[in-house]
Amino acid sequence: MSLPDAEADNLPLTAASQAEKAADMLRAARLLVVDDSKMMRMGISRSLRQLGVEHIEEASNGRQALQRLQEEPFDLMLLDVEMPEMTGLEVLAEMQHNAVLRGFPVIVISGGQEIDDVVRCIEMGAEDYLPKPFSQVLLKARLTSSIEKKRLRDLETMRRQQLQAQHEQLEQEQGKTERLLLNILPRSVSHRLKGGEKRIADAHPDVSVLFADLVGFTQMSNGMSAEKLVNLLDQIFSSFDAIAGDAGVEKIKTIGDCYMLVGGLPEPRVDHANAVVDVAFAMLKAIDAFNQEHGTSLQIRIGVNSGPVVAGVIGMHKFTYDLWGNTVNVASRMESTGTPGRVHVSPTTAQQLDKHFALQARGAVTVKGIGEVETFFVQGPRAP
Repeated sequence: MSLPDAEADNLPLTAASQAEKAADMLRAARLLVVDDSKMMRMGISRSLRQLGVEHIEEASNGRQALQRLQEEPFDLMLLDVEMPEMTGLEVLAEMQHNAVLRGFPVIVISGGQEIDDVVRCIEMGAEDYLPKPFSQVLLKARLTSSIEKKRLRDLETMRRQQLQAQHEQLEQEQGKTERLLLNILPRSVSHRLKGGEKRIADAHPDVSVLFADLVGFTQMSNGMSAEKLVNLLDQIFSSFDAIAGDAGVEKIKTIGDCYMLVGGLPEPRVDHANAVVDVAFAMLKAIDAFNQEHGTSLQIRIGVNSGPVVAGVIGMHKFTYDLWGNTVNVASRMESTGTPGRVHVSPTTAQQLDKHFALQARGAVTVKGIGEVETFFVQGPRAP
């Protein structure tokens, strides 16, 4: 049964392409010939050149061969088994214990008739075996097969390395994204957003909100360069960030030279008022330390209020985690009606602090939108 004309026409072209591909592989390959006999090395090298191999190096013993393989890139090694200083089997054994050389393609050449040696060579990682004397046809077949296998292995290794590099890059980018989200959102909220939630809003029945405003910073910054202004604010607010992080309260945002934080969310805690007031006193100490370092006389006015809030993330662009509710408004009023260098708290906060902090009644204070409110200054922790 004859093949269709189209298929018959393609057969010679396919065979020619395969032959050309094999010839290209042999021309590009770098081979290492290892034999203790100079005459044998010359004979093998001559046979290789007749097959089109252009890059041939020689080694006179196994130790030299191992050193060359470590130092130079080769595609294949033709290794004599019967060498006096280091046998081919010993070379293969050494390669098996070397992470770089393990799996490197080796064709073993031997004039011996012991089949056991051949089997042991294959078991120890040799790619193939050629008996002396060998024919050019058999040599070419062995060479092209071994070089093609190495080429495929190299491609597979390259693909794995590329995939690993892509995976590592993706992990790095994910890490950057995670750190960026954690810079603007609480961890639990960040995880919810990544989990697919589009709009996050949670009611929290009892938290403590703090506002802190730098007094005198506007006057001090007049005539100051933009870089110096930002550096000073960064130093102050970074110290506040560290204090808040250590205390387990949540920074919400900065507004100009005003700093806002909250205790008791996103994870509830019964001691939120105590924790926030502890942070307030630590912030006062941080400002004192800043003044001593820079020779300045900045002060900070702090107000705290406790109660229910709604917290969440809204918007589509440049979204932030924020708080809403009357509790937030009163906390802001506690700050604006407070006194520099003191912690001013509302009655609801004072009720939660009474057992742990000494309070000083300030009297009635007119609070915009609310009226007169009996507020307190926190003097410090109660003595045991």
